[in-house]
Amino acid sequence: MRILTGIQASGRPHLGNILGAIKPAIELSKQASNESFLFIADLHTLTSLKDGKVLTENTNAIAAAWLAFGFDASKNYFYRQSRLASYHTELMWYLNCFTPFPMLANAHSFKDKSEKLADVNAGLFTYPVLQAADIMLYDAHLVPVGKDQRQHLEMSRDIGGAFNRQYNAEVLVLPEARIDENVMTIPGIDGQKMSKSLNNYIDIFLDEKELLKVVKRIVTDATPLEEPKNPDTCNVVKLYSLVAKTEEIQTMRENYQRGGYGYGHAKQALHEVLVREFAKERELFNYYMSNLPELEAKLKEGEGRAEVVAKNTISRVRKALNFD
Repeated sequence: MRILTGIQASGRPHLGNILGAIKPAIELSKQASNESFLFIADLHTLTSLKDGKVLTENTNAIAAAWLAFGFDASKNYFYRQSRLASYHTELMWYLNCFTPFPMLANAHSFKDKSEKLADVNAGLFTYPVLQAADIMLYDAHLVPVGKDQRQHLEMSRDIGGAFNRQYNAEVLVLPEARIDENVMTIPGIDGQKMSKSLNNYIDIFLDEKELLKVVKRIVTDATPLEEPKNPDTCNVVKLYSLVAKTEEIQTMRENYQRGGYGYGHAKQALHEVLVREFAKERELFNYYMSNLPELEAKLKEGEGRAEVVAKNTISRVRKALNFD
């Protein structure tokens, strides 16, 4: 089974990305029958982030984070979209010519911003077509996505199906979406879903002092230290429960219900468990970020291997178009 995952380089990976996407995807990649393609979608990121220096820093951080959490770059495919841009954008153009305008106008990525068209660039409008090219360029069978990306996967299948029907051949592999209905929603420090856009995220790769500052910003109510507190409604407990050991979670809940235990104590405990539970990953992340040539070498190796697959697909497509 060939599985493909793309990650935008809009920022460094945060706790929500790690628990909700990175760790599950890596576990999937470890299954013997699976072959994983993991790419950093830096071309897509250009729709919102134009600063090349920041884009490169984010790309390195994403690559370092995946390696730190155990992604096997030698067994699987690990690459930057931009380094294989000639293949991605060539296939995108062919697919553009099979994509009806109303389909793109109805895409969530466009409709959500269509009230302010001055803020919509052509890249955002054609985002689903590039996404379709990203997937079908590598003959991906399965694409793990959140519920919000279901529509884009259906569009990829529709566009690829239109191409195949035109040439009466299975030129492109039509992908299936893998939507985990039980995927965790990780709360941010304000209680809403953790998100870079809301600036409510926890970056576990910060140094310990900076990480503590973020943890201390977690929103809590004004219940005095000496009074009992409800652990079921507290953002600190919710986050703690995602990373701490079972007995530690139970102890914190009992402390809340008994009283005499303040939110400051709980935040300190959360900080300690984040540092402890991700100690190895934090060390590896810092290693790769301090040894960028080694990180670059792993990406280049993956890009060389991915290029072989991309060339084969483009060759099939050109043959169908009689462009060969």
